Amino acid sequence: MEEHHQHQDHTDCGIPKFDSRDLVIREDIMAKAKELAALIGTSEEVRQFQKAEKLIQNHERIQPLISAIKKKQKEIVAFESFQNKAMVEKIEREIAELQDELDGIPLVTEFQQSQSDINYLLQLVVSVIRDTVSEKVNVESGSEPAATSGYGE
Repeated sequence: MEEHHQHQDHTDCGIPKFDSRDLVIREDIMAKAKELAALIGTSEEVRQFQKAEKLIQNHERIQPLISAIKKKQKEIVAFESFQNKAMVEKIEREIAELQDELDGIPLVTEFQQSQSDINYLLQLVVSVIRDTVSEKVNVESGSEPAATSGYGE
């Protein structure tokens, strides 16, 4: 079995220094990450999001509102390039009215809530992983979480 060596610098203590772009993540770690992602994909939060997304795509009022907002955003860019401040302000007011109408549709609120729920779930999973790894690193190295190296003191 041939060993794969990466070019790496070493610190004064002989500890390898990796450039984050050169790190090769172990296949078993990546496999578990993909397994976790697939599991999250079956969660109730993701199901609700997909359901709301499908309803939004087929909604007779939401799609024209989104299209109108996008069109007006492009108009703003054009009028900004002509430095026509009055027209930019007028179109911004029109966009705000369209956005208010869009936000007033309960399905849009449900969709935004489901996006927020998924983000919360992902942040929670990342926090658990980070905290668990941090505990392991601190226990194994025998250091305190906020320990300093003593340099510059």
